[in-house]
Order: sequence, then structure tokens, then C-alpha cells
Amino acid sequence: SYNRRMLIKKAPDIRSSEITPKSVYLRRREFIQASAAALVAAGFPSMANPAEAQGGGLAKLPNVQKSPLSTNETPSLYEHITSYNNFYEFAPGAGDGPKNNSKNFKPRPWKIKIDGLVGKPGEYDIDDFIKPYTLEERVYRFRCVEAWSFVIPWVGIPMAEVIKRVEPQPKAKYVEMTTLQDTGRFPMQRTDLLPWPYIEGLRLDEAQHPLTLLAVGVYGEVLPAQNGAPIRLIVPWKYGFKGVKSIVRIRFVENQPRNTWQIMAPSEYGFYANVNPNVDHPRWSQAREKRLPSFVPNRKTEMFNGYTEQVASMYKDLDLRKNF
Repeated sequence: SYNRRMLIKKAPDIRSSEITPKSVYLRRREFIQASAAALVAAGFPSMANPAEAQGGGLAKLPNVQKSPLSTNETPSLYEHITSYNNFYEFAPGAGDGPKNNSKNFKPRPWKIKIDGLVGKPGEYDIDDFIKPYTLEERVYRFRCVEAWSFVIPWVGIPMAEVIKRVEPQPKAKYVEMTTLQDTGRFPMQRTDLLPWPYIEGLRLDEAQHPLTLLAVGVYGEVLPAQNGAPIRLIVPWKYGFKGVKSIVRIRFVENQPRNTWQIMAPSEYGFYANVNPNVDHPRWSQAREKRLPSFVPNRKTEMFNGYTEQVASMYKDLDLRKNF
């Protein structure tokens, strides 16, 4: 079985070739770069307007509205977004393991429980949960703590609307979210890779921020399994591990919940997970990033992932070196 210690290896740095077998890593990089170049050379229509022209052949989401909150950057290719992932319930480490190991994942039946300090608790079938809301497409920057990034056209529900609907009580200060625990659907949950189920949390003001999204799709289609089907959290100014996937419970609490990676390696992962190029991970720098499909760290990491103007005021009284 996998041992938890493999995730907190103490070394000055971890090369990509250590995470994925070197031969596979090199072939994948060549394939991604070659396929992207071929699409450009061929004038593939998705390159001109990728957020509208791409997809993976999954079910289309109805009545999706474009959001003015989107970045104006060109979205990454669908193939790249859906084939380089972290999803530890399917595979350890980043790469195409989650895609390969999730082919038989069933996102139905699915229920979401809302409880804790709310006036209107309940348990909802996923489709009933989504029904009252207008779906929005938001093209967001996505930055993983391992220094790779994408631009992703998520489709989802503003979390603020869900929160308003369930009426948090005055004592509710945080929102805790939990991934499904089901060893039949998630093979890695049969191991001790992580303490299952996966748990994440936000301050209530973060959860209510206009940018915070409960995503149910990408590129206008339902989420692929490897991206967190059928519903996941997106907080674009935070590192990707904050984006809890396959959510089955949303609980409103008074005290700060301990997220999974904070439990696993508290010296490396904190509660806030705000993108901050000035605070290095203990094993690597966060000052630069690799915008995939490039594996070269040729971009400067932006504070709050480029969303400083929208979110910095929430942390004006917080020491972000201590509260990482």
C-alpha cells in the first residue's frame, strides 16, 4: 500500500521526473507540445475561440451564461485541462493517472448534504441542488502549488447564492466541505495515502466572495471525473489543492476546520492557501510557474494569482507569511 510519508518527502526539490516515470513524462511533454503546435498550424477553430469550440463529448450543460468576472486570457486546451490533474482519490501525484483511473467513475446517484449552523439544512439530489441557479461560465486562472497553471473555462454556481439560500446563522464563521468517501468509486481510498475523506474549508467571507464558484462543468460540458465530477469548489486566488472535488457535504461551523493537507503536513500546507510568490513552499520556490503545456517555469507568479484587486482587502490585517 502507499505510505503517507511519500507525500512529505524532505528534499531540497522534487523534479517532475520523480513524480512521473521519466520516460512517460518526456513522451507526454512531447505529445502535448506537438499537438498544440499542430492545432495552431492547422488553424484549428478552437484556437480562435476555445471556450466555445472545445469539449470532450460529454453532456452539454443547458442555458450557460457568460460571466463578466472572467479573465480575458485564452483558455487552455480541453485535452490539457483534463489530462494533467491532481485527484488523490484516483492516483498519487499530478499527471494523467486520475484520467486513466477514473474511466468507470459514476457521478450518479449523488446527494449533497447541507448542515451545521444554517436555518435551512437539507439533503439534495445533485440535479435538484443545481436547478434553482443560473449556470455561469467563468474563465479563471488556476495555479497549483506544484508551480503548474492553466486558464480554465469553468461552469458553475456562485457559492454566495447557495449560502444566501440556506441562511447561515450568526455563529457560522466557516464553511467545511467534504469529498465522497466510497472505495468502490475511489480506488485510492482503499489505501492510507491520505486520511479519508478529503476535507477543505473557507472563511465565510471567502465562500461568499463573488469569485468563489461551485463548478459543475468545464467548456460548457459536465465535469469529467478526473476534474471533480459532479461538483467541486473553485477559488481562483488560492492554490489548487483548496478546490475540494466530488463534494457531498457542505457544513457551516463556528470554528476553523482543519483541511486535509494541513493535517498531513502542517509545516507545508496551511488553511488559507492564498497564491503568494513571496512565500516559498519548504521544498520549492513559488516565485515562478509553468503554464502548461510548457514545463518550463517561464512565468512570474502573481500575488493572489492575479486577483489582488478583488480579494486583497479580505487579508489586510492578516500576516500572510504566518497564515499561508
